[in-house]
Amino acid sequence: MTSLLEIEDLKVQFFTSEGIVRAVDGISYNVEAGETVAIVGESGSGKSVSALSMLRLIPDPPGRIMGGKIKFDGQDLLELDNESMRQVRGRDIAMVFQEPMTSLNPVLSIGRQLTETLEQHLNSNKEESQARAIELLGLVGISEPQRRLRQYPHHLSGGMRQRVMIAMSLACNPKLIIADEPTTALDVTIQAQILELMKDLTRRLGVALIIITHNLGVVARYADRVNVMYAGRIVESGNAADIYHRPGHPYTRGLLKSVPRLDQPRGERLIPIVGHPPDMTQLGAGCAFLPRCPYAVDRCHHERPELETIGDGHRSACWQRDELDKGAAA
Repeated sequence: MTSLLEIEDLKVQFFTSEGIVRAVDGISYNVEAGETVAIVGESGSGKSVSALSMLRLIPDPPGRIMGGKIKFDGQDLLELDNESMRQVRGRDIAMVFQEPMTSLNPVLSIGRQLTETLEQHLNSNKEESQARAIELLGLVGISEPQRRLRQYPHHLSGGMRQRVMIAMSLACNPKLIIADEPTTALDVTIQAQILELMKDLTRRLGVALIIITHNLGVVARYADRVNVMYAGRIVESGNAADIYHRPGHPYTRGLLKSVPRLDQPRGERLIPIVGHPPDMTQLGAGCAFLPRCPYAVDRCHHERPELETIGDGHRSACWQRDELDKGAAA
């Protein structure tokens, strides 16, 4: 059975004055209809670039998709012409960006920004678009939706602006929503409300969801499967339970240890990942995580590990997987 989204060996590079940045370096994964998949990693790991590539929104120059396939509903998006791709964006695949204040147009009313999408993709008339916009605002939990249509982004709080972005993403009944750090700059209470809303809507409407985040708490509660990215590559993938209970890569383990937990003794210090993310223009032949890895051996300097199966649907790219298992058992 064909997955809704299949990414095969995707490569994206940026050509800069400092050198070639391999922002996405051969990633492959799939998303099933109605599934929630999380992409996790530090800033600069390639999460957002991979998402923008799906919608062919990489700025060229300096960026360029160098190879691979992005199959959506059986169709390779990289083979579509610009007009066909515009029809896919917003209608079949929608995106919720990091910061709604910069994503929403400050000089257009909320109503106009919602109805524009409906008119563009569904050829709705003014009355139909207005009715659908009111329905969408109610669906995402915004009170007095008819009054909100006349307001502008600066009239709304951060949480409400993000709800408007979610409403816009749902406008044309897409099959896939990409949420790029959807709770950035929101307080923790509003974060929880937004994430619960997105999970509930995707469950009820049968929409697949890709959540891009560095917040592992988000992953634990909302994702079915997880891809952990580092230096433009997926270094571990599996279902959320396996990633949490049996991490198969030192980077994943480091991310988990650096997150505060309610079941830890009060005052216990977090264990940070030492060092800094690598310079993406200076990656060597070995493992990119080598300078920060406490398990590194000589082989890590010369050979880059590929993803290999370590359990049912669980894969890791690490030469020291067995040592990690011993450490977990101890």
